[in-house]
Amino acid sequence: MTLHLRPRSPDDLPELVTVLRAVHERMGYPSVWPDNPAAFVQGRGEAWVAEQDGQLVGQVMLAPLPEPRPDWVREAQVPLEVKRLFVSPDAQRGGTARALLAHALSEARRRGAFSVLQVNESSVPALRLYEREGWRFVARTRAPWTDPDGSHPWVRVYAQPSS
Repeated sequence: MTLHLRPRSPDDLPELVTVLRAVHERMGYPSVWPDNPAAFVQGRGEAWVAEQDGQLVGQVMLAPLPEPRPDWVREAQVPLEVKRLFVSPDAQRGGTARALLAHALSEARRRGAFSVLQVNESSVPALRLYEREGWRFVARTRAPWTDPDGSHPWVRVYAQPSS
């Protein structure tokens, strides 16, 4: 099986929504199913998809951090946030998430940006991936979104690994 990464196109959105639905049902991401899943997948930023055997199996996105910047961002940093990283449950444990994450980090570095990401503390597999890949924990904060119970979950913020 060959994994191919490429920029996401608008035509990819329906298939990516299907992949996200499977991730949501099996892995709980996102914690609340969005009212407009295509808009959630599309987000605001630049995205790449992973194809395997002609099927889309995942996505990653780079987006600027919204203003005002959180207090954990240093003044001199130009941050891009890694977002909307998800991989089909059927394609997990094959290196797809690592490949997408590495691609996003490489793109950010190529642009001279500093990469950060946020992850719900309840998402243990994602936490393990980021820590295994050398991302550094920098802060713990409440998420701006709510979980199904109406609470704002705790998220862990990670900064890019050293070069």
